[in-house]
This record gives sequence, C-alpha cells and structure tokens, in this order.
Amino acid sequence: MLNLERLRTLDALARHGSVSGAAGGLHVTTSAVSQQMAKLEREVGQPLLARNGRGVRLTDAGRLLADHAARIISQVELAQADVEAQRGCAVGELRVGAFPTAMRGLLPRALTSLREGHPELRVLVREREPEESMAAVVRGDLDMALAIDWHNKRMPVPGELTRTHLLDDGVDIAVPAGHPLADRTGISLADFADDDWISWNEGQFCHEWLVFTLRGTGIEPRIRHIAEEHHTQLAFVEAGLGVCVTPRMGRGPVPPGVRLLPVCDTVRRHVYAVWRADAGRRPSIRAAVEALREAAAQVREAPVGPGAPVGPGVPARARP
Repeated sequence: MLNLERLRTLDALARHGSVSGAAGGLHVTTSAVSQQMAKLEREVGQPLLARNGRGVRLTDAGRLLADHAARIISQVELAQADVEAQRGCAVGELRVGAFPTAMRGLLPRALTSLREGHPELRVLVREREPEESMAAVVRGDLDMALAIDWHNKRMPVPGELTRTHLLDDGVDIAVPAGHPLADRTGISLADFADDDWISWNEGQFCHEWLVFTLRGTGIEPRIRHIAEEHHTQLAFVEAGLGVCVTPRMGRGPVPPGVRLLPVCDTVRRHVYAVWRADAGRRPSIRAAVEALREAAAQVREAPVGPGAPVGPGVPARARP
C-alpha cells in the first residue's frame, strides 16, 4: 500500500526539482523529505532518487511513480471537494496568495466577511507576486490566488486554473509638487518622455508592463530607481528624483509634496481570482469568491483622490 503523504513528497520533489525546494513547498525540513523518500523507496522496492552533483534527480522509476502521484493527488483533491460540497458548508482551511495592493485594498474586507459568515473556515494568506501565486495554485501549495494583468499586457493563466474577474483598478502618475505638469487635471504617458522613472524590481510583471507600455508610446524609459516600498517610491518622487505609476487600490496616504495625476489614456489593471478547476465545487472556494466580489464592489464605489485612498489606508508597499 502506497502512503499518500509519501506520494505528496515525491510529487513535490518532481515539481520543485530539489530536496530543499520540496521541503519549502511542503513546509517541512529537508530531513523530513529525505526520510519520507527513504520509506517510499522501501515500499516500492527500488531507488526513486539518484545523486546528481550536489543534488538529486528522479530515476526512471521515480519519474514513473511521480506521474501516478500527480494524478492520485488530483483525484484525492476532487474527492475532498465533493465531500465538502456534499456537506454544503465552508469549513476547514483555505490558503490564499495575493499581491501587495490586494493585500491592503481588497482582502481585509473579504476576510472580515468570511470570518462573520463562515466562522469554521480558516483562511491563511500569503503575500506573493501574481506569477508565484498562480504557480503555487497549480502545484497545490495554495488553494486560490489573487492576480493582475494590464489592459494592454495580459498574464497567461494555466489551463488547469479557473479565473473570475473582480474589478478594474485605475492608476495615476505621481509627480513632485513642483513638476511642470503638477497642475494638470489629466495627462498622457507621452507627456513624460523626458522624465526619470521609479519602478518595481526588474523581472516583475508590472515592471515589464511599464517598459512595454512606455515604449509603445514612443518613449524609451529612463528607469533610474528601483524601490518596492510604497512610501519609498513616493519619497523619491517628493524629492524630485522621478515619477512613478501609483495604482489606486490599496493606496495609502500621499506625502504633501506629491501630486497624483489621472491618466487620460486607458490605463488600468484587471484584478481577478484563480483556483484549480477541479476544486471549483468546494464551498470554501465559492464563499471566498463571493466575499471577494462584494469587497471589489465596495472598492469600486469608494472615493479616489490624494486625500481619499482606496481601501484600508495602511502605508505599505506599492508593488502590484
């Protein structure tokens, strides 16, 4: 009889490609992973791992069993979803990954609603970039993720995931109070052809979007500073060191030396939730989607402006 937890360990090894990666994904120690694999090898009577330099690789038998393990785990998840659906109550644990502005501007409302309406449901939230969250949902490390893409640059969603749109989030350009355009009521991205920019980390989806979008307007962006913290970006703007894109959802207080200019171009982010298609019958997933939709409706109706930030006004990171 094959042990399910040991099959989960093998599946994690196949997905992550290393003992340390599998341990991180399973939230256990590397020693625990090694012990589980040693027991599984004794159960099947042949080696499943082989040395590969300083790491390990799956043997032919290991890859064969890992393929079966992935299908078995998926079937177990379907069974769990059906049992939960039969009971009809949102109970147990729901693991959610979300990008920072959603953590501030959307999730607090949704989590409060879930706590009041489904007291037996435990929601665990992890702050992650959208690409990381979606990959974690595919792997089974998370049950749901909040993700974004842009009106002119879509993020691919793996075929095994289902998604639902929650809201469109507008953005403004933050400029120093003494900027020549600071008194304008509306601007175009092309107006900033000669400005320095403050952006997110290279490789992040929103940094790539900014470069892609500016180049699309004929601007070769001069990105002079990289900062993840919301107030760090705005502090740089206030000091006259550049301009930056500021999403409205989850926006915290704006320093007095910064002006927010609405963009006349159609610049917006699409915010959506994703989950595994085979888990869609779970009441906990359905309850979370409903709570997120209600929270998104409140965000859309909230006033927007320098003195009226959208969402809980908690100064924090502006990474999308």
